[in-house]
Amino acid sequence: MKKKCIFFDRDGIVNVSPGSGYVECWEDFNLIPAFITAAQVAIAQGYVVAIVTNQRGVAQGIMTQATLSEMHNKLNAALTELGVILLGIYCCPHERDSCDCRKPKPGMLLQAASEHNIDLSESWMIGDSETDVEAGIAAGCHTIMIGSKAPQTKADIKFSDMQELAASLAKIIGM
Repeated sequence: MKKKCIFFDRDGIVNVSPGSGYVECWEDFNLIPAFITAAQVAIAQGYVVAIVTNQRGVAQGIMTQATLSEMHNKLNAALTELGVILLGIYCCPHERDSCDCRKPKPGMLLQAASEHNIDLSESWMIGDSETDVEAGIAAGCHTIMIGSKAPQTKADIKFSDMQELAASLAKIIGM
């Protein structure tokens, strides 16, 4: 039987966005409490949860792949302690236009679907940029936009913030 997945973007959805820069170390990684709630709701509704994130800072030499992996290992451990078991953290460390995995391309979602028998037509991509939405659409997922970065969006649903999403997610995915 195929799994249903909620894919979450990382910066701005899982953790507080660093703005135009990068979260370069675990000490600067600030989890958004409403993400934890949303992930717990998704799991309770029978979904698996994955994170998909562009991390171009590796290609730019701002951080190493080892530092990023260590940060993601600590994130995974922290979430596990809170009852959020991740299917995986899929990361594109590449420069723009140099790969098939960097959002808005759907490569990370397609990889997760292939590795874990995910039904993308029953899955959701949640992000705070139009590139997240475009990746979800390209993969065949339903999409949710968080925030007001893009006044116009192709997303199926839009919420002002993660708190609003967390309060409504059970209704949306339980339909």
